[in-house]
Amino acid sequence: MPAEDVAGFLKRHWQRPPVPQGAAPTAFTPLEASLAPSACGNCHTQQYADWRTTLHSQAMSPGLIGQLRNMGPKASDEHETCLQCHAPLAEQALHLADSLAARPRPPPARADGISHEDGLACAGCHVRRHERFGPPRRDGSPPTPAPPLPHGGWQVRNTFSDSRFCASCHQFEADGPSLNGKPLENTFAEWQASRHAREGRQCQTCHMPDRRHLWRGIHDPDMVRSGIDIQTSAATIRNDKISLEIAIANTNVGHAFPSYVTPHVIVEIAQQDRQGQFIPATVAQHLIARDISLDLSTERADTRLMPDEVRRYVYRRARHPGAVAIATRIMVEPDAFYVNFYRATLKDPTFHKGRTALQEALKRAEASPYELYRQQQTLPFRAPKSAK
Repeated sequence: MPAEDVAGFLKRHWQRPPVPQGAAPTAFTPLEASLAPSACGNCHTQQYADWRTTLHSQAMSPGLIGQLRNMGPKASDEHETCLQCHAPLAEQALHLADSLAARPRPPPARADGISHEDGLACAGCHVRRHERFGPPRRDGSPPTPAPPLPHGGWQVRNTFSDSRFCASCHQFEADGPSLNGKPLENTFAEWQASRHAREGRQCQTCHMPDRRHLWRGIHDPDMVRSGIDIQTSAATIRNDKISLEIAIANTNVGHAFPSYVTPHVIVEIAQQDRQGQFIPATVAQHLIARDISLDLSTERADTRLMPDEVRRYVYRRARHPGAVAIATRIMVEPDAFYVNFYRATLKDPTFHKGRTALQEALKRAEASPYELYRQQQTLPFRAPKSAK
């Protein structure tokens, strides 16, 4: 597509508030008319199987559901602020309102099969007014008119392989929420300023390899390890002081590491005792994050690594009498901001309707941290000083 058509297509495709699908063509079977992800999975089995493992399928998470419940069923404008990315179809907004109004009873199922609980479903990206849109075939050939394809085939748009397609939900507008001159969601702009954009490496290159509908990110240790390089020097001891350096390079992440204000990456260097425990007095900690206040009013620090940036952390401390080793560890807390937000919200006595969902969200967020890297070096034996 010519560049000027990309902007026009995306403006129509991501129109907000979204336009309802309307009535399905009379020639469609019930399966073709359905907006349910499971209906798509009848033919697109691999895509559906992949999608079910992703955060896109879980975009209507307990944390979001809890907040929506507290808003009530008639707060449609407030709902739309969240749903435009987490469940973008007009039909999902209607189902959410029905669900909130029906509580504690379940809402009636929709004839088109879609639910707000489906999150970012297949139709959220691929269906408008019951017309399907997607990339060309792998060999570049267009849909063939004969034999007839299910749901009338699809409209080919190369934009589905373009980072601009993802920007709608991964980049705030210039006039959106921002701190220190940077939108709170700034992933597309971070990519746009990198060599990855200049080299034609799109979001889909890493997050949808071989067109897989995986969208792995900060929650996936293997994905994170594939994007950065970590080197730890050999520890040296001089005058009973231990020195060590760890270098972290953002080699393959096409945006800031980590992107967004949500995750925290914590670099720790510490001496260990004979039980393998960190000796508290020897621990050095470094935060890699865009650290902001819960009310979104203050950016306390932005220590993230931009593409191709290398950061070195130097450790130089006296050897502790009980130290037998020195370790470097990198912990990833994918949901760090949410953990603090949920805890604060649950302390609010006026927050009632969504409390159960938010408690579940907090439980999940607290379980999300993982160890990305650990290296341990044994220190040379230190003979006890002779008694005089």
